[in-house]
Amino acid sequence: MSKIVNFLLWLIPIIIVLITGVLIYIKTALPDVGEAPELTIKITEERLQRGEYVALHVTLCIDCHAERDWNKFGGPPKEGSLGAGGEIFKREWGFPGEYYAGNITPYGVGDWTDGELFRAITSGVSKDGKALFPVMPYLYFGKIDKEDIYSIIAYIRTLEPVEKENIASVSGFPFNFIINTIPKKPEFITKPVNADKLEYGEYLSIGCLECHTQAKKGRIIPELAFAGGRDYTLPTGGVVRSSNITFDTETGIGKWSEEVFIRKFKQYADSNFVPQYIGENEFNTIMPWTMYAGLTNEDLSALYIYLKSVKTIQNEVVKFTVE
Repeated sequence: MSKIVNFLLWLIPIIIVLITGVLIYIKTALPDVGEAPELTIKITEERLQRGEYVALHVTLCIDCHAERDWNKFGGPPKEGSLGAGGEIFKREWGFPGEYYAGNITPYGVGDWTDGELFRAITSGVSKDGKALFPVMPYLYFGKIDKEDIYSIIAYIRTLEPVEKENIASVSGFPFNFIINTIPKKPEFITKPVNADKLEYGEYLSIGCLECHTQAKKGRIIPELAFAGGRDYTLPTGGVVRSSNITFDTETGIGKWSEEVFIRKFKQYADSNFVPQYIGENEFNTIMPWTMYAGLTNEDLSALYIYLKSVKTIQNEVVKFTVE
């Protein structure tokens, strides 16, 4: 017995030292995605147009990096808040900490180089070398065409400066260590040609996958891709859940024609559309309809064709409850 006790007395300190060493390594040596690249992005009219289109209607940068008016249907961005950040992702929503979208107007990132912005967007590492939580979907942005990232950065540079200081994000234990292991170097692809609707539709589906898939600890469950059911607590009260957008005919959008799908989006681009007022504990949606309404009919067609190709999952979603 004494040999066992002596062995444990010898082993336990070694284990403690090893664990401490691993934690120190994770905290000090990670994330390790390399230095921000030396990069100067030339701002051209073509890049500005593409950057505005992608940032507002595809990657939805402004969906998080703005203050949304949750007393209106769809939570449209408040006037004068574009790029100013402030969207909150809380522990009670299933996140392992409190995360706040930053100010990406020139007031917030004016002292960042193009390379530092590029690294943050595509690898998840900020100017000061800290890991970003992947609610900022850098794991997706690192898999698109780098030219689209250049265009987004060009557009960001032209935003009106908004003097707003946002709260720093904080991860709880043990995620304050785990978060440093998530950033990774990008693996860019070339944007598919628009004529290849299936591949281009997949390229456009970045935002759809993240919201319309259930998640654990803030990270999506791949086997449930596009099946909906992810919970979102509304600031006005109640819990809304993302819809099943697989082509299941009973619980998804399998009965929608392409024309119906496109019209569903474009109705919010109509000049006569006025978002209805949403009161306390009334149904609302986090779906940024007014942003997605800016997609072209051709891009919506490609998105429809891609969604039609993904795995069909039967998942009945209770869209809204008051708790």
